[in-house]
Amino acid sequence: MRFLIAVIDTITNSADADEMSTIDAFNDSLVANGHWIMAAGITGPESALVIDNRENKSTITPGSVFDSIEYMSGFWLIEAENLETAKRLAVEGSKACNRKVELRPFIR
Repeated sequence: MRFLIAVIDTITNSADADEMSTIDAFNDSLVANGHWIMAAGITGPESALVIDNRENKSTITPGSVFDSIEYMSGFWLIEAENLETAKRLAVEGSKACNRKVELRPFIR
């Protein structure tokens, strides 16, 4: 099963060098145990663009569609045998990045 672990951040809460090394170690463990698909950090909502091309309108609006002080600042895509394993990995990921995370399974 595949899962998304979304890292939840705020504008005032960016990772420092120690956290980055802990995240790197977590990433290495995902790779070593066959859970790794990919991971990335992403920019904050100030660089987001909402694009709506329904009915060929090509509307592009700066900013995020979500109005919140929290936002997704990165993610892991993982492979896990079941939900319990994915939950365990999400708990480890939350500790590694020192942030809340949100776990969601892929639709099959």
